[in-house]
Amino acid sequence: MSTPKTIAFYTLGCKLNFSETSSIARRFEERGYTAVPFEQGADIYLINTCSVTDMADRKCRKVVRRALRLSPNAKVVVTGCYAQLKPEEIVEIPGVDLVLGAAEKFKAPDYVEQLEKSPGKGMIRAGELSRLNTFEPAWSFGDRTRSFLKIQDGCDYKCTFCTIPKARGKSRSSRVEDVVRAAEELAASGVREIVLTGVNIGDFGNGTEVIEGRRARKEALFSDLIAALDEVEGIARYRISSIEPNLCTDEIISFVASSKRFAPHFHIPLQSGSDKILRLMRRRYVSALYAERVAQIKSLMPHACIGVDVISGFPGESEEDFLRTYEFLRELDISYLHAFTYSERSGTPAVDMPGRVPFAERQKRTKQLQILSEKKRRLFYERHLGQSRPVLFEHNERAQRRAQGELPVLSGFTDNYIRVEVPVEAALAGRVMEVRLASLEGDVVRGVLPETVDL
Repeated sequence: MSTPKTIAFYTLGCKLNFSETSSIARRFEERGYTAVPFEQGADIYLINTCSVTDMADRKCRKVVRRALRLSPNAKVVVTGCYAQLKPEEIVEIPGVDLVLGAAEKFKAPDYVEQLEKSPGKGMIRAGELSRLNTFEPAWSFGDRTRSFLKIQDGCDYKCTFCTIPKARGKSRSSRVEDVVRAAEELAASGVREIVLTGVNIGDFGNGTEVIEGRRARKEALFSDLIAALDEVEGIARYRISSIEPNLCTDEIISFVASSKRFAPHFHIPLQSGSDKILRLMRRRYVSALYAERVAQIKSLMPHACIGVDVISGFPGESEEDFLRTYEFLRELDISYLHAFTYSERSGTPAVDMPGRVPFAERQKRTKQLQILSEKKRRLFYERHLGQSRPVLFEHNERAQRRAQGELPVLSGFTDNYIRVEVPVEAALAGRVMEVRLASLEGDVVRGVLPETVDL
């Protein structure tokens, strides 16, 4: 069999996508392929796509063009959420040879080998979502110190703006023992921090087993999983990537507050501070519950970092609704925002809702939220100046560029997600050390190591 030997990957979207790309890459390597950097040129390019915004099409086309400029004769494979939702649209992109849906992406090596036997271009292998009834494990390395570990996939929620259930299917999970085993293997490989990822990780335990076509009842909860992970030796810290406010229970918050390894860092999607808009979105909470979750976290962990997702310009969002959201967020003791401009996604109920907000107004509102986020983050950083906190040092080219001829600079994050840069003479990447937070310089804090540190 004549098999191309080099393959390059490009990932669009979330941490979950990055974990899955890494797992797909390992399957190719097991078949004898060599993974190479994207810009080096390759025989095969695999692009893992996202579908969260209407930029998916443009981003995908741009990456395909880049790949073919680098390797005009390369085979181009597109997978991911966008590929599941609109395979016919993707296969029409010039240069795309193969489109793989959600149920097919982990069998990518098999389908790529079929390309050599199939004349013509533009094969589609995107099956029905009903086939997605099993959990496919995945994990990735960030900078060799951090890993994104997939624990859950799919979603049973029916938010009116979201395409993810149509792209990834029903909620399903790994098992506690399998996640623990993966964490132990990552620890043995030198990983110090694990970020738990999924579509709706607070729903962990759903769909771990299929019996006679039906999903069994939950055998464990997210709280059971984090309790088991907290006992894994060798992992310095875990982060919870994102958790719905209605699933971020008092039990989970209390556990994180007293745990050995879970970072005091929560990312909790809000989407809107207007209860009217939350109802239109079919979210499973009201703003008062969200405020209670934030207050509970801060009562037990005043130093905790809390990030928030928020959408501006959802259909029906009046100026009054937006101002209610803005003031709600301004009053909350949160640390930063991820502000998204609402974009119409075909096939979602929100597309047909009345009260469409002009796009320029949506962008204006998003900008206001981004400015608020900058203020919140700066205030959060300033509150911690003069304190010492544990920092996991990483390799970071951006930090090196900022050094501008000074001593080499390493960067990292504190347990509560403050970005820190420290000028040091020796490589400390992969080590967790107490660092005094000395001064705020732009969007990072300059840290100082103890004078007695052993480099």
